[in-house]
Amino acid sequence: MAIRVNLDVMLAKRKMKSKELAKIISITTANLSILKSGKAKAIRFSTLEAICKALDCQPSDILEYEED
Repeated sequence: MAIRVNLDVMLAKRKMKSKELAKIISITTANLSILKSGKAKAIRFSTLEAICKALDCQPSDILEYEED
């Protein structure tokens, strides 16, 4: 996969648990886990916006492009 999801890194930097973030942004912990693992095929802009707001970060802090 060419897009790497660094959500776990941002959660660690903010000292926040996945369960807490899931509650704040109103998604299930299962869906957040799929996103964290990089197995998600897509992410809604509204979800990305909510994550960035909750973690006080930019989309580039969460998503990273890398060559295969």
